[in-house]
Amino acid sequence: MSNPILKVENLKVHFPAGGGLFAKKQWVKAVDDVSFEVAEGETFGLVGESGCGKSTTGRAIVKIYNPTAGKVYYNGEDITTIHGSDLKQFKQNVQMIFQDPYASLNPRMTVGQIIKEPMEIHNIYATDAEREARVRELLEIVGLKPDHIRRYPHEFSGGQRQRIGIARTLALQPKLIVCDEPISALDVSIQAQVINLLENIQKEMGIAYVFIAHDLSMVKHISDRIGVMYLGHLVEVGDADDVYHRPLHPYTQALLSAVPIPDPETARAKKRIVLEGELPSPINPPSGCVFRTRCPKVTERCAKEVPPTYNVDGRDVACFLYDK
Repeated sequence: MSNPILKVENLKVHFPAGGGLFAKKQWVKAVDDVSFEVAEGETFGLVGESGCGKSTTGRAIVKIYNPTAGKVYYNGEDITTIHGSDLKQFKQNVQMIFQDPYASLNPRMTVGQIIKEPMEIHNIYATDAEREARVRELLEIVGLKPDHIRRYPHEFSGGQRQRIGIARTLALQPKLIVCDEPISALDVSIQAQVINLLENIQKEMGIAYVFIAHDLSMVKHISDRIGVMYLGHLVEVGDADDVYHRPLHPYTQALLSAVPIPDPETARAKKRIVLEGELPSPINPPSGCVFRTRCPKVTERCAKEVPPTYNVDGRDVACFLYDK
């Protein structure tokens, strides 16, 4: 990929857990050696079970969390160590849509104040009248009425609140948006509306997305490429259609076997791959391949060695099955 807008390189995010005066300090390895790239105007989907490190990866990209190790490059610049005015400029270019539309909006501020606040912080537009005009324009872009500017978040439904959050994100005209499960808290009918809105915004503005979700069918619909995460590791990365229709890694195959199918006859004929056991603790992950304790195709080698990433028909797969 030439000149990606985002490049994540060997990213690790570890959090301290427990430990004391006499106890050994432990670490939660939320993200452990993750690498991927996102091109301008592209949507990169990031999927996996709850607790696999998707949201932590997204928060490290926008510098809510500081990486323990590794690099994050935006337009070729390493942003892991920037601060001051450089950090402020980065924050203007890279924004985030949060998962919970109820908790991510200040209940004491009006919709106009919420959307206008980023413009005031970054000194965008010369006068308050210009900012208010832009707020009204943004409300129309996300499908709300300009006269909603005086209302408070509690006066809106969940879908409308998420639209407000999207409008706030667009206020700074970012080039990259990390979407942290933006539809998981919404009704199914509203989910489709928000996805269509994000797609329309991308077509008009050329914004790149990192789209984080656990719904593979929805991620396949919106994404150009998909990365599958398990216990802090990327196990498969490839074109969205290839990953969805021809999964290579055993974990991706298990995830896709659980996707609901609306046709009863097709659903009955489909073979479901049931993973045995519980998700291991990120404090003490398994040796070798982190998926080996639940993998139906595990071998002795999986316990002894960490599988490298193999390129298989243009896809990156971390599994010894493809060591040929």
